[in-house]
Amino acid sequence: MNMRYRSLLWAFSWLVFFGAGYLVGNEKAGDISDKPLLGSNGEPKPEEVTLRDTSTAPKPRVLNAEESATIDLFEAAAPSVAFINTSNYRQNYWTSDINEIPRGSGSGFVWDKAGHIVTNFHVIQDADKATVTLSDQSTWEADLVGYAPEKDLAILKISAPRNKLVPIPVGGSQDLMVGQSVYAIGNPFGLDQTLTTGIISALGREIKSRTGSPIRDVIQTDAAINPGNSGGPLLDSQGRLIGVNTAIYSPSGAYAGIGFSIPVDQVSWVVPDLIKYGKVKRPTLGVDLLTQSYSTRAGIEGAVIYGVQEGTAAARAGFRPMRRNRLGQILLGDIIVKVEDEAIKTNADLTLALEKYQGGETILVTVLRGKQEMDLEVVLDPPK
Repeated sequence: MNMRYRSLLWAFSWLVFFGAGYLVGNEKAGDISDKPLLGSNGEPKPEEVTLRDTSTAPKPRVLNAEESATIDLFEAAAPSVAFINTSNYRQNYWTSDINEIPRGSGSGFVWDKAGHIVTNFHVIQDADKATVTLSDQSTWEADLVGYAPEKDLAILKISAPRNKLVPIPVGGSQDLMVGQSVYAIGNPFGLDQTLTTGIISALGREIKSRTGSPIRDVIQTDAAINPGNSGGPLLDSQGRLIGVNTAIYSPSGAYAGIGFSIPVDQVSWVVPDLIKYGKVKRPTLGVDLLTQSYSTRAGIEGAVIYGVQEGTAAARAGFRPMRRNRLGQILLGDIIVKVEDEAIKTNADLTLALEKYQGGETILVTVLRGKQEMDLEVVLDPPK
């Protein structure tokens, strides 16, 4: 009896469960059927959606002050920046035809309305031909006017109309500060009119020129500088030239966060000489110096005077050269250890120190003669 009662109770429970499910299903179906699926024309009724209002004009782009200043700087400076291509001539062995072989590319900038273009020496080194492309995409064959390998600077000249030449505004590099914003424009990897931005990362760096001579007071920047940027301008926030991009520090050969620029004060000193003479002309002392490797090997700090040329500033001031005594022993000549207040430790130091003076100017040179320091007044000879 108990068994039969439990069976009836179980059956009744299932009837209740399925009955409730049936009623719920019909209710939902009724909800769906209440919404017509077809329009009045018998076609499927499109889904009702909210469409975007496209009748209004797009809002004008809003630039912040920094973006606007950067754009203005680029638009003002870009016409002064040039793209330089170099090539070499090669004679075909079989036909004797002369072929022009692309060599490389770099950057430069317009110096004056006469068509002088400043670039790096290594951009045009060993090239037979150079062309300059201005910002308006006009291309001009260039003549080499002068170069200074020890400064990694060179001057090209093009015969473009004056109205196409926009000289770059020239600033100064004496009062630059680490952290100052800088802007580089050039042609990295042949991509012309490229702008990169950054800051001055350090000042007073020293790099080696193509001749091995030091280039001092170089600007270090984190503005992206890649192959092809060489010779292009480094600008301050006013769009003025403060340096010439010349080298990068990179294990891979591409940008690694460290670039170097020749300070504009050196550029402003070198360029007029290159335009006028084709080379840098410095005032001279009239001395021959002992080779640096010998001085270094002997542990001598300073510029050792090997010989004194007759009738020169050094001869008039009484400098002593190296000589032999009666026993045939070599006696060391005067060692220049200071020019004015600048310490001289190598031959290169002396060369760079003399660049700061003009021919006919009187300077104080300190020499070590034996164990005694002496100050000699020297009237510099004009450049030769």
